[in-house]
This record gives sequence, C-alpha cells and structure tokens, in this order.
Amino acid sequence: MAVGDPLYTAEDVEPGFEQELLHAWWLAASQTDPQVVAPDERTLARTPRSVQVALRALSYSSFFADVALRAMVFDLKQVRRYLTDPQLRQQTRQRVKAQIEADTKVLVAHSLGSVVAYETLCAYPDSSVRALVTLGSPLGTRNLVFNRLEPSPRAGLGAWPGAVRRWTNVADVGDVVALVKDLKPLFGSGVAGFEVNNGAHAHDCVSYLTAEQTGRAIAESCVE
Repeated sequence: MAVGDPLYTAEDVEPGFEQELLHAWWLAASQTDPQVVAPDERTLARTPRSVQVALRALSYSSFFADVALRAMVFDLKQVRRYLTDPQLRQQTRQRVKAQIEADTKVLVAHSLGSVVAYETLCAYPDSSVRALVTLGSPLGTRNLVFNRLEPSPRAGLGAWPGAVRRWTNVADVGDVVALVKDLKPLFGSGVAGFEVNNGAHAHDCVSYLTAEQTGRAIAESCVE
C-alpha cells in the first residue's frame, strides 16, 4: 500500500458484504493450507469477534503471509465499493473502455480487474476486443460477485462478454480470491480454463502473467 493509505484495523471491516467475503477467503484458505485452522459454526457467525478470528487465522496462511492486515481490509473494501457503488462502477468501466483502441484484440485482467473487464465488454459489445484472458478471477464467487454482475445472470448463467470469441481463465490451485476455478458452469462451455501453480504467491499478478498458459492464450488470440 502507498504512503497515506488508511490504517485499517479489524474494527473497520463492515458488516454484510465485507464480513461475508472475509469469511469466504478464510474458508477457502483452510481447505488448501494446513496452517490455517478451519472456521467452525461458532466462528462462522458474522460478529466483530469472528472478524478478528478470521483475520488472525488468515495471517498464518501462506497466501496472505506477505499481506499486512490493513491491506487485507483495504482489499475487502475495494471489492465492496466496486460492486455496490453504481457511480464508481460506471466511471471505472469508462476508464477501461477509453484504453481500448481500434486495434486492441486482447484484454488481460487480474483479480477484481477481471470483473471490471468482463462488465466493460458486456457494456460495450461493439469494442474491437475479441479475446479475454482473466487471471485469479473472483467472477465465479456466486453470492458475493457472480449474482451482483451487470448484466445480471439469467437462469444461473452469466452473459457472454460482448463480441469476445475466446475467453481463457487461469486460476492458481491455492488462490483463495479465485474461489471457483472452473467458470464453464456459470458462463458456458466457451470458457477455456487452466489451473496453474504460482507457489507461495498464488494470487500474484506477475506470476500469473508469466505463466505458460497465460502467454499461450495471449499469443493464440493475437494471431486469429
């Protein structure tokens, strides 16, 4: 985090969306990392006490080992703000659209950026982008992200992103942000999915960008 970013603490995690997302991360981390104690029925209760327990448990995980508590809380708020603030959401999509030029063929997006990219392509189906590559994407997190997408999913199936012909989703096996690795059941069989192993830096953008599967997806999309 840059100098001047808020010094968030456990008390700053708001009830509702932020607590729900925090506990989803905790549950996912406990399923892939033996260092993380799994939440039980008592700690799954959405209370200030359970927030402290969740943050403490995640601090022992390899996934969050290099992430400060304030940064973890900042990430929760970032996701919540994008998905619940219509004005911010629209402005963000417009900024992405402004970077897409007439010869832009591939859009590569990481983490929350993959949600922004997906919604941008849906909102502007006349763009030149024909391939989408999503990395460490939370798009498949059903209750917290998928069900809040614009446009809204219909009959349990998300809209196809505009004029995209090829969609490749790359997810690390231990990435707790990418809770759902296979997006086919939610967006259709057109999504090509690949699992990678980024080691201790499961959600790291650089690790994803340098993965063989990512490079191949970009290269193949550029020559079409």
